[in-house]
Amino acid sequence: MKCDILAIGAHPDDVELGCGGTIVKLISEGKRIGIIDLTEGELGTRGTRETRAVEAKNAANIMGISIRENLKLKDGFLTNSEEYQLKIVEKIRKYKPEIVLANAIDDRHPDHAKAAKLISDACFLAGLRKIETYDNNILQDVWRPKQIFHYIQWKNVTPDFVVDITGFLDQKIEACLAYKTQFYNPDSDEPVTPIATKDFLESLTYRAQDLGRLSGVEYAEGFTTEKLLAFKNFEGIVCG
Repeated sequence: MKCDILAIGAHPDDVELGCGGTIVKLISEGKRIGIIDLTEGELGTRGTRETRAVEAKNAANIMGISIRENLKLKDGFLTNSEEYQLKIVEKIRKYKPEIVLANAIDDRHPDHAKAAKLISDACFLAGLRKIETYDNNILQDVWRPKQIFHYIQWKNVTPDFVVDITGFLDQKIEACLAYKTQFYNPDSDEPVTPIATKDFLESLTYRAQDLGRLSGVEYAEGFTTEKLLAFKNFEGIVCG
């Protein structure tokens, strides 16, 4: 069950929008990646929890994700509580990721920043031996991810680093568009929301283009990090 990377989002589609390109690139390189959605996105203006579940499954298939779970926490009311922390601790110990990708630390939707802190705290707690959690009545081993990186969402947060997703942007956008009820559709009769506009859809490309321009590649996704990164050498760094 071990994953190399566990991507966690407050809502279904957070992961696709924030780091979908990075995920499909890493899968192409043989990495095992899982997704945990904290809520069902049931408060979303468009669609329903049922349609969102189908869309999340379709998006996972497009990206090549074989592991995706939904914790069914309360959309709009995420709290950094013991109950919610332990639910995430159980998944971290189950999948034992080296890296966790989490929501933006500051964003328009209040659940995003709340999730960022909740996930970060759960990652720390997952490494404490005196916290006991169980999977199918079996005591879980402790596990603490080596790194937590936060993807960028609505706000233009300045990244600490970017990942070159050249060649993978189209697959990311296809995965995002699997959420047919959520994004721009000129034939939809549902209310228009900030993410259901043509401008927002186009922003997926021009943001990746701009981060690519700044870093010397065609397309890129940005991340922030909670601690200073140390490189063993300069291999793998793209010099624009």
